[in-house]
Amino acid sequence: MNTSDQLDAAFAALANPTRRAILAHLAQGEATVNTLAEPFDMSLPAISKHIRVLENAGLVTRGRDAQFRPCILNAQPLKVVANWTDQYRHIWDARFDVMAGVLQTMKETKNE
Repeated sequence: MNTSDQLDAAFAALANPTRRAILAHLAQGEATVNTLAEPFDMSLPAISKHIRVLENAGLVTRGRDAQFRPCILNAQPLKVVANWTDQYRHIWDARFDVMAGVLQTMKETKNE
């Protein structure tokens, strides 16, 4: 999968709050589908579909532990996303610097 395809798949997977919550859980360590489903008010098949989307994006892999197939976070696609967003960091850093200056001026004006 090329970088453009990886970004498309990762952003599509990350667009859903349930999938982001699943990834946050997996960032703490591997988990079974049942464990991942616990905090959500949805069926196991629905959670499995979310996990499949994450797998297709390369964000989750399935291990093999006897009869269990724990889900494991694969952070590599997140690195691709981070690298892509880093090229725009200078833009938002500059805007935050301007905003900080405006806020400082407002604070100084208020205190006078």
